[in-house]
Amino acid sequence: MAVTGGILVLFLLMHMIGNLKIFLGAEDFNHYAHWLRTVGEPAVPRRTVLTVTEIVLGLAVVLHIWSAVSLGRRAHEARPVKYQAKKKSHAQGYAIHTMRYGGVTILLYIIWHLLDLTFFVVNPKGGDATPYERMVADFDPSRWFITVWYVVAILLVGLHLHHGVWSAFQTLGLRTPRSERALRGLAVAVAAVVTAGFISVPVSITAGWVS
Repeated sequence: MAVTGGILVLFLLMHMIGNLKIFLGAEDFNHYAHWLRTVGEPAVPRRTVLTVTEIVLGLAVVLHIWSAVSLGRRAHEARPVKYQAKKKSHAQGYAIHTMRYGGVTILLYIIWHLLDLTFFVVNPKGGDATPYERMVADFDPSRWFITVWYVVAILLVGLHLHHGVWSAFQTLGLRTPRSERALRGLAVAVAAVVTAGFISVPVSITAGWVS
């Protein structure tokens, strides 16, 4: 679960950086979107690297979900009867609900995101427009509810990242008394940067700062 989560975190960071190119203008953003499909040419056919990346990410998502379900079942089987002497802390309950229900919401968001900007099924401009035009049309002020949905989903991604990155550090044996404070800070920083980076794009478009 930690390894697949690490793959997805790296993807989110790279994806966020690519999204921020929209602030450089239509030409730069469209050039970046075109590069994603041509990277590796002429050594490999068009879209080969992107397709391989999509397959790896798809497998990472499936294995991440499978790991979460498997670990949950294993924990339940190991202790089918809840402890009576001590209740869970609010922090533990918060973390469990964030990872469980936040993960489901994120999965639904990924499906919508693919239908929107990969298959163009729900995008107002469809497949004939440029990537920049599709992005701007998606978060047009008249479609403010899409922006709200996007922001809520990304906030859940941030909460998921915060707890997930910290848990991964513990799982991989990196946590020590000396490094705990730094690793906690790093987990917060990764979650904050990814959340702010992704949210800045739709909010800027809806507010009219990018058009």
